Amino acid sequence: MIKNSDTSFGIVNIAIHWITALLVFGLFGVGLWMVDLSYYSEWYRTAPDLHKSFGLTLLALTLFRIIWKLINPSPKALSSNKLETIAGKFAHFAIYALLLTIMVSGYLISTADGRGIEWFWLFEVASLGEFVPNQEDIAGDIHEWAAYILIGLVVVHIIAALKHHFIDKDKTLVRMVKVQTEEQQD
Repeated sequence: MIKNSDTSFGIVNIAIHWITALLVFGLFGVGLWMVDLSYYSEWYRTAPDLHKSFGLTLLALTLFRIIWKLINPSPKALSSNKLETIAGKFAHFAIYALLLTIMVSGYLISTADGRGIEWFWLFEVASLGEFVPNQEDIAGDIHEWAAYILIGLVVVHIIAALKHHFIDKDKTLVRMVKVQTEEQQD
């Protein structure tokens, strides 16, 4: 099943979810690691270039995901607790907002000097230049704090998924791990 149904996620949603998770954790880890690289490290230039390329990839994937979500609504929440359902919707909205904030601020850091961003050395995403003085510093602070907040929210997201699976014993987690047939959805 490619598209979502009322009770289950389709393969497109599941794949995007897990690819996004890998990219978010990978980019966060590399971001933490590369800020401490010395000028003489062989990774001093390569790590930021790869970080930017994977960040642009995540931006494209996130924009596609938002469009996909608009044309292919998510299955209904399994929780009967209204507060929990509202909190879940808010958390998902916040995750999207933080992802976009991180990626836009990353773009603003990288292009403040007027140079574009090379995407895996295949093509360049053009710079829009500097909009405000000290743009790279301001955007850098936003980028860093939004990344920490995102990781904190993702940890809460993981805990909530595990709570659904082990305590509530519902299929919230299962339906994001594998595509379910009609028989499996009951």
